[in-house]
Amino acid sequence: MAGKKVGNAVHRNKAKRLLRALFIANLPRFKKGDYVLVAKPALLKETFEVLSKTFDNTLKRSSLIL
Repeated sequence: MAGKKVGNAVHRNKAKRLLRALFIANLPRFKKGDYVLVAKPALLKETFEVLSKTFDNTLKRSSLIL
């Protein structure tokens, strides 16, 4: 999900694509359940490598991965 605070339609779609790519790359590691990812404006300012490391660290801290 990406709200209007993320930017115009192009920026919101890019943010959704980035989150979707991160989620799919880590899908086998997730515990069963439903997940909601919310895009923030800062998401578009980082590289994919930094986002990937941050996503991984967040999942480990929250115990959402196996």
